[in-house]
Amino acid sequence: MSTSVIVLIVIAAVVVLGAAVLALRARGAHGSRGLKRRFGPEYERAVARHDGDAKAAERELTQRVERHGGLRERPLEPVELERFEARWTAAQEHFVDSPKQAVDEADRLLSELAQARGFPDGAQYEEQLSALSVHHADHVHGYRHVHRVAHAHVGGGREGGGPGTEEMREALIEARALFEDLTAPVERHRGAVRERHASRRDTGGRAAARSDGHSGHLPWSFTGRHAKGS
Repeated sequence: MSTSVIVLIVIAAVVVLGAAVLALRARGAHGSRGLKRRFGPEYERAVARHDGDAKAAERELTQRVERHGGLRERPLEPVELERFEARWTAAQEHFVDSPKQAVDEADRLLSELAQARGFPDGAQYEEQLSALSVHHADHVHGYRHVHRVAHAHVGGGREGGGPGTEEMREALIEARALFEDLTAPVERHRGAVRERHASRRDTGGRAAARSDGHSGHLPWSFTGRHAKGS
């Protein structure tokens, strides 16, 4: 056997071995355990949306990672951060007198804030939500919740055919967790994500069960007053 043939065989073997290693890494990143660590409570919601079909949910989540995993979040300029924080504070303060307007503003604010950070345009809500779920899985449900409430017909509550004041308050509180994620420095957010992933790995997912959109965030009150209509 000639030297050139041997070299070609060695090169082919190296290529095959490299492909095998990449495949194993991909399975580790996108397999059940990897997806559970990455998505936390969002994993369970995906399974529930697929009527308990974990494989279908995992295919959906894997596709999200493939589409949006390479997205790089853009840091906010100080003036941008100040403007977004002022708008959020105003929305919270206006809730007492105008809960629906406050929820509508929170929905718009999260959409604009996500776009400013480099996520898809808010006009493509589902695509923006999908991208957010890959990078902010622990709190993305707050956006989903406030968006649903903002676009629902206002009624007397869950039994009255539309969101009541209490549900709007809950949606706004839950949405705040994502707002704080998106306004945090990028490196701080990445460090927090790594800590959550390590916690889920060490506890076998029990940490994810405890984190359902409120991890590390205390509910804010409306300065001791009740919103109108509550």
